[in-house]
Amino acid sequence: MMRSLYSGVSGLKVHQTKMDVIGNNIANVNTVGFKGSSVTFSDVFYQTTQSASGANEETGAAGQNAIQIGLGAGLSAITTNVSTAGGSQRTDNPFDCMIGGDGFFIVNSGGSDYFTKNGSFKVDAAGTLCTSGGANVMGWQVDKDGKIVKAQVSALKIMSQENLYAKPKATTNAYVSGNIDKKDTQLDSTGGYPAQVSFYDNVGNSYTAKLAVKRTNPVVDGQYTVTVTDIVTKGDANSGTNDQSIFATYDATGKLTGASTITKFKFGELEYSAVVNTTTGVIDLSTTTSGAPNILEFNASNGTYSGIHKTGEGDADKKKAKTMLFDLSNTADPTNPFSATGISIDFSSITQYSTGDKSNLESTKGDFAGTGAGLPVGNMTGVSIDTSGKIYGTYDNGTNKLLGQIAVATFANPAGLEAVGDTLFAQTKNSGEFDGIGQDPSSNGGSLTTGVLEMSNVDLSTEFTNMITTQRGFQANSRIITTSDTLLEELVNLKR
Repeated sequence: MMRSLYSGVSGLKVHQTKMDVIGNNIANVNTVGFKGSSVTFSDVFYQTTQSASGANEETGAAGQNAIQIGLGAGLSAITTNVSTAGGSQRTDNPFDCMIGGDGFFIVNSGGSDYFTKNGSFKVDAAGTLCTSGGANVMGWQVDKDGKIVKAQVSALKIMSQENLYAKPKATTNAYVSGNIDKKDTQLDSTGGYPAQVSFYDNVGNSYTAKLAVKRTNPVVDGQYTVTVTDIVTKGDANSGTNDQSIFATYDATGKLTGASTITKFKFGELEYSAVVNTTTGVIDLSTTTSGAPNILEFNASNGTYSGIHKTGEGDADKKKAKTMLFDLSNTADPTNPFSATGISIDFSSITQYSTGDKSNLESTKGDFAGTGAGLPVGNMTGVSIDTSGKIYGTYDNGTNKLLGQIAVATFANPAGLEAVGDTLFAQTKNSGEFDGIGQDPSSNGGSLTTGVLEMSNVDLSTEFTNMITTQRGFQANSRIITTSDTLLEELVNLKR
């Protein structure tokens, strides 16, 4: 009789534990990345009052089963349902990620690695990708060539100072297009017909080389000289400053306040030296003794481009090149940081047609395919994550840069992970070990979806059903105790 009391007590305890698990599941029905748990009971112990016996061939007696009395129920296991994915919640936040597959995000908190399905990430003040709880998201870094290095995982500092900017590129190609009308009077003026070529140097500064196109002297039909008249830096529209010559310094009113040292550069076959008159502010670009003016030549009969050659060359010596090299690295001042080497300028698309006595020339950075245009320094304007976990920075100079890649971890027995709170799991001896490197999120059929979060996998209909059966089980076990108590009461009343 007393055994039934304690069986009822054990039943109450395990049902109370199951109710605790159900309550925790329902409480986290809207927790991002939460994995629900289930409870399994088992019978714990039996009292054997008679052992089993086999058949007796001598007496012909049949065998008998053991006579055992169970002593209640115990908790067999609380299993986390890790393999079932939760629903998808769209957030449109570029840092929110959802794993498709068996992988876990790897995060580091307090020097220890943990694992989670909660992909609600953000960037902290140091530019590190992290969870809302302050754990660093771990992944692979980028080498100097911009390639992912799959080594020991480390914190992804995607918005560190070095990633806030994209490297500039010096311009290496440009072309001038348009038309030269031989009746244009500007071709005979002192300043010639103006044209210009814009370019970037190797640190991203923007410059414009001002050109002058003039009719040759003596006049030869279809031939024009091309010379450089000045090289200016791009002004700042926000501060109101205008374009300024690289050979001199001006104050806010445009007054000359200083001059650079003599600077040398080459344009085609000519080598220039620039001298600034600090009194008049006039920049004298005079050629040295080496070289001869560059001549653009056209077919006078049909107006098509023939090529570039030096002044004084005979027809047999003319190279008739399409492009001309513009080299500003040949400076006389070794401390001058300005450098732009080997800009190949293509003039082959210029024509000499009759267009109402008016010429029109314009330049474009890069060649006809757009390569070699150069880039200014890029400021980061956005961050995106692709399906393989690669993180890209977008910059206002039109470039994209790979910043790192999110790595994931998989386990032989993910249900063996230990929940430590904040939707984090820690590895155990029964889960399998994390190798410290991780895997690509797209391996084994997995993927990442950005702008989406994985919600809790708790099914309310199942939980409410379990709640009803648990309540009834608890109620039934309490009846065992009250009924056993009634029997004890009757036993006590026997002496009356």
